Amino acid sequence: MKKQAWIQDPKTANTMRFHQDPKSWSAHPMYFVDSGRPLTGEPPLLKTRSHMRRNDARKLWRELQGQGWKQVDPQWGADVDV
Repeated sequence: MKKQAWIQDPKTANTMRFHQDPKSWSAHPMYFVDSGRPLTGEPPLLKTRSHMRRNDARKLWRELQGQGWKQVDPQWGADVDV
C-alpha cells in the first residue's frame, strides 16, 4: 500500500483515506484510516479516524473493494486541486 490512498462508495460518496502514520516504526508500519464525505463547496464531513496495522488496513481496503468501492483521487486536504 502506498503512503496514501483513497477509496469511495459510488452509491453514497462515503470516502476513506488510508495514510501511513509517520511516527510508526518502519518494522511495524501503522496506518490512519479517515472516514468521511466530501461536500461540494463546503469543508468535508469527517466522521471517524482509526489507527491500525498495515495488514489490517490492507484487509479493510480489499473488503471495501469487494463491496463495490472504487479507488479515487484525493477528496479533501492539501492534495486536492481547487
